[in-house]
Amino acid sequence: MSKRNKIKFLISCICVLCVCALLGGCGDRKNGVNLSAGEHVIPEATTASTVDLTVTALPAPTATMTPTPTTAPTATPTTAPTATPTTAPTATPTTAPTATPTTAPTATPTAAPTATPTVAPTPKTGEEGKLVVIDAGHQRKGNNEKEPDGPGSSTLKAKVSSGTTGHFTGIPEYELNLIVAKKLQAILLERGYRVIMVRETHEVNLSNSERAEIANKAGADVFVRIHANANDNSSVDGAETLCQTKNNPYNSKLYEKSRKLSQAILDAFCEECGCRKRRVVETDTMSGINWCKVPVTIVEMGFMTNEKEDLLMATEEYRNKMAKGIADGIDAYFRTE
Repeated sequence: MSKRNKIKFLISCICVLCVCALLGGCGDRKNGVNLSAGEHVIPEATTASTVDLTVTALPAPTATMTPTPTTAPTATPTTAPTATPTTAPTATPTTAPTATPTTAPTATPTAAPTATPTVAPTPKTGEEGKLVVIDAGHQRKGNNEKEPDGPGSSTLKAKVSSGTTGHFTGIPEYELNLIVAKKLQAILLERGYRVIMVRETHEVNLSNSERAEIANKAGADVFVRIHANANDNSSVDGAETLCQTKNNPYNSKLYEKSRKLSQAILDAFCEECGCRKRRVVETDTMSGINWCKVPVTIVEMGFMTNEKEDLLMATEEYRNKMAKGIADGIDAYFRTE
């Protein structure tokens, strides 16, 4: 029997039962008690029929629609794309390019070109450069033996003294003279002169006439003698230069050049050092001048008996100025030759 026929059969049964009940009416009694319509006892057969009715339920066909859950698509979490952190790109530090310092180009110093000093040109030689003989006046030990103060002179003088001493610094004149003489030598060589030093140590024994003879034999273009001054009056200061007079009995023919050299050096020296300019002293009493056969001057740089000048001449800065001033004067002299 098909499901549809079963349903028709059950409906027929129900209709029959309903008719029977109506026929029994209200006169039905059980155990002597009248039963109302709502209290009728349903026969055992009808009970079985209702069971069959509930077993075959109409909604059954829809039961096949529920096996596939609607939530199945959510089995794959929507957060899966976040498994790869968004910060991953930062794994390579942004500071990596700085591994090569930006200061690397400075590895080659910009000062390298100065390795060859611009103040050290190749000195001129031979006839190209003027020859300057420099005499650092005095020496450690004086020599009081006598010698003529000029060729054939009957006037005798001590060969050489040790010079004066700084009254405030205690520096011996012979030391100061050699320091400045060596600075002058360096400057003149840089400027292309040829230079001969009469002495380069304090341990010598050279008379004034012997010093002049060194310049004479060398055929010096000029002979420059470096000295410092002294005076009983400590207030006396300033620089001066010395040369022979135009009536000098030994070398008057050199007067014009010696005077010119002395003036040129005095002017440049005082301009460079800022000291007081005294004068060019013309004298025929100096053995070191009288024996000369070349233009000559004695430079008295300052008074070691004056406190200000004695202290100044003890400084490196002022010594450099003194040497430069003398060199500038030599330059000036040759420019007018």
